[in-house]
Amino acid sequence: MNNYVHGYLDIESKRLKDQANTLDELLHCDSIFPENSKILEAGCGVGSQTKIIATKNPSCHFTSIDISETSLEKAKIVIQDLKIKNVMFRNDDIFDLQFEAESFDHIFVCFVLEHLSNPVQALLNLKNVLRKGGTITVIEGDHGSAYFYPRSDAAQKAINCQVRLQSLHGGNALIGREIYPLLYKAGFSDCLVSPRMVYVDSGKPELVEGFIKNTFIAMIEGVENDVLNNSLVDKYEWDQGINDLYRTTDKDGIFCYTFFKGKATKNNH
Repeated sequence: MNNYVHGYLDIESKRLKDQANTLDELLHCDSIFPENSKILEAGCGVGSQTKIIATKNPSCHFTSIDISETSLEKAKIVIQDLKIKNVMFRNDDIFDLQFEAESFDHIFVCFVLEHLSNPVQALLNLKNVLRKGGTITVIEGDHGSAYFYPRSDAAQKAINCQVRLQSLHGGNALIGREIYPLLYKAGFSDCLVSPRMVYVDSGKPELVEGFIKNTFIAMIEGVENDVLNNSLVDKYEWDQGINDLYRTTDKDGIFCYTFFKGKATKNNH
């Protein structure tokens, strides 16, 4: 079964771009690396995060890899259109990396581990191509952190369907809370995890549109066919849940969600 539960359609590419643009400051205000660092971005997808971190670090040299040739082609277009010059793309697999040991000063992994059945092994592989004393950044969300008003069992069930579906694909939509233990199990040191909460009410119309509608609900809506095909709920329950999620975007609604950003170091010994 394909591990990427969201698929590779253009509508998913748009959602990823909306998500990255909306969360730029929240997630990447501190994504700043030492000058002239060699950075491996593992699982760059369509380049949504690439364009942000590469622009923030113009002196650094990025090698951005992905297992999907389709995504890489889209990422190349994004970077070329923005005239970003410090990124090289390469088709590669986190579980079969084709780099020499200790090739990079920093590893950047964003919204990737949630799709992997063995995230610890992925981190061990990445640690192997990181120099001693080098650092890693890992960013993931956690669907268990979503809460909203008005409360709705149907909306919660729709979210839980996405969690269950991702599990069926070998992933983990609740992985945000596991960043610290994952980095610890992979043998990194100086692990520091910071939660990044998105709180949205109608006083923040740009987040109502950019996050609730175009990022979170779009992600849940995007798995409808798989949810129904796997009989996780029936169509009536699903539609009710989606409608109730949209209800949180009304004048009196609120929506909260937390991302987790972890940083750690590879020991010198």
